[in-house]
Amino acid sequence: MPLPIHLVQMEACWEDKEAAFAKVRALVAAAPPAPGSLLVLPEMFATGFSNRLEATREPVEGPTTVFLRQLAAEWHCAVVGGLVVPGTEGLGCNQALALGPDGRELARYTKKHPFALGGEALVHAPGSASVLFDWGGLRLAPLICYDLRFPEVAREAVALGAEVLLYIAAWPSRRHQHWLTLLQARAIENQAYVIGVNLCGEDPNFSYPGRSVVVDPQGVILADAGSREGVLATLLEPEVVTEWRAQFPAVTEFLQSVRV
Repeated sequence: MPLPIHLVQMEACWEDKEAAFAKVRALVAAAPPAPGSLLVLPEMFATGFSNRLEATREPVEGPTTVFLRQLAAEWHCAVVGGLVVPGTEGLGCNQALALGPDGRELARYTKKHPFALGGEALVHAPGSASVLFDWGGLRLAPLICYDLRFPEVAREAVALGAEVLLYIAAWPSRRHQHWLTLLQARAIENQAYVIGVNLCGEDPNFSYPGRSVVVDPQGVILADAGSREGVLATLLEPEVVTEWRAQFPAVTEFLQSVRV
C-alpha cells in the first residue's frame, strides 16, 4: 500500500518553542493526515537555526520530544522532527527524532556534518552513525541539512537498506538551487525516494526558500511546497524503489561491492 507523507513547511518562531508548537498544530489541523501517515517537520523547527544553546538545547525527554510524541498520538502517525539535546563536553547534538503513534522511539539520528560556515560546529558535536526505521512498507534514513552535500552519508544509509532518504533542513535561500539539485542527485545515484523538508521565511540570520520536495528514485520531483507555509502531502509507492533497482541494477552492484 502507498505511504501517505505530509511535509510541514514553516517559518521559524525564533527561539520560541511554544509559539512553534502552536503553529505546527494549526498547520497540521488545516491539512489533517490520515492515520498511519508519516508527518515530517524541519530541522530545529521549534527554535529556528540558532546557535544559542541556552535557547535550543533541552533534555532528551524535554518539551520538543513531548510535543512530537503528542502530535504522533493525536494524529495516529509516525512523526519526524528536529531538536537539540545535550552532547559531550558542553556541546549540543542536532538531531532528527522519529516517533511512532504509540510514543515509541523509532530512530534518533545525530547530524554528521554540522554547518561550520554558519558557526554550528562550535556548538554541536557531530554524529557518527546512520540509523534507519521501518514505516509503511519502506526503510527510511533520517538525515539533516548539510549532510546533503556529502554523498557518502546517503550511501552508508543505502548500504544499510535505506529506500527513502529523509532530509530535514534549514537551507538558506542563497543556495536554493544547490538544495534542489543535490536532492535530485541523491535520488538518482541511490535509486531511492528523497524527501527534503525545509524552513521558509526569515530569521535574524538567514532567509529560507521553502521548496520542500519529494523526489522519486529517478530524480523526478513529484511534489513541491513552493515558498510559503503549509503542509505538502503526497504518496510513496514502495514497489517503485524495488522495481527500478531490479530494472536498472546500479544500487545492486554497489551493494555487492561493499559486501565483498
